[in-house]
Amino acid sequence: MKFQLALNLERNDDSMSMDEALRAHPDKPRPTFAMMRHTQVYTNAQDRDAAISGVQSALGKFENLFRNLGDVENGFPREIPLNELENRDEYSANMLETNLMFGSPDEVISKLKLYEALGVDDFIYYGSMGLDHDQQKRSLALFCKEVTPAFA
Repeated sequence: MKFQLALNLERNDDSMSMDEALRAHPDKPRPTFAMMRHTQVYTNAQDRDAAISGVQSALGKFENLFRNLGDVENGFPREIPLNELENRDEYSANMLETNLMFGSPDEVISKLKLYEALGVDDFIYYGSMGLDHDQQKRSLALFCKEVTPAFA
């Protein structure tokens, strides 16, 4: 895998699946299917908590901008505390760790293999979501050393 990912989205219309489209047009090259995910690889509870906290903080700022819930000062949006947002269960630590590319090296490999099986060709690592530089470097180093060899 060149780092690949996809979701098995349920279709509710008459559109063709990628497999159907490829079979219908054998003379055309298969397009590259790339996916970007928020990614954090960690090996201990402290780094896990920092990753979850960082993404929750960034998403609280996003909610401010998306829903116009707070101020922006000097170009920086105010973070809206998650407990002030209604129905924000999607920002729980468990949900984030389950649905983002967060986890131990083995957990991330398992998630990537699911996407690879769905036909994703390229994975784009997005690791800057609310973390300081040292945390980002630790995660990326773990990804390079522990995760990418599983796809060599």
